[in-house]
Amino acid sequence: MSKPTFVIEKQFSNGIQTDLFMATPKINTLSETATKQLLEILQKRFEKHPERHQGITWADVAAQLKAKPQKLFVLEQMEETGGEPDVVILPENANAFVFFDCAAESPKGRRSLCFDREAWEARKEARPENTVMDMAADLGITLLTEEQYRHLQTLGSFDTKTSSWIQTPTEIRKLGGALFGDRRYNQVFTYHNGAQSYYAARGFRGMLEIE
Repeated sequence: MSKPTFVIEKQFSNGIQTDLFMATPKINTLSETATKQLLEILQKRFEKHPERHQGITWADVAAQLKAKPQKLFVLEQMEETGGEPDVVILPENANAFVFFDCAAESPKGRRSLCFDREAWEARKEARPENTVMDMAADLGITLLTEEQYRHLQTLGSFDTKTSSWIQTPTEIRKLGGALFGDRRYNQVFTYHNGAQSYYAARGFRGMLEIE
């Protein structure tokens, strides 16, 4: 995608000179104060739940985060929408720190969303404000797969009162469906709904890699 072009007008005694320049994309970063506050929140959560990241030290995580301020901005958005992100060990991501949304219930700031833009456009009335896939992209995170969701559930009890949309295989989505997971009766279940549906008790969980 080409960069947007802006017009700058300079006033001279003999008239107006018009200059063109190419805009530089804005990189979202946090202020020094906000960075400090977020790191304190993340450290406290990291130290409270060692079972999620055995063998990893907070010092190593913090060093990586400070070197990548744009990732801190994403984590701030995860935090603000109720995700309570924390480091989770994934065997397939051995060379990266991975943050999952680890809130006990589905993130409060991401509920009442149908699955994707196609589903949103297919609704003739009562459309929700946003979609799961659009919001995940705006936040800069990736929706959890069913395997990742089940891995998270081995580290605690999540979604015992709510449910969370998860990545859906193409063949299911083409037929109009989408998947979600929850925990009931101390068992983890994966279900399906029409992708157009949305519920006040269903949000979504995502992940962010820090390489």
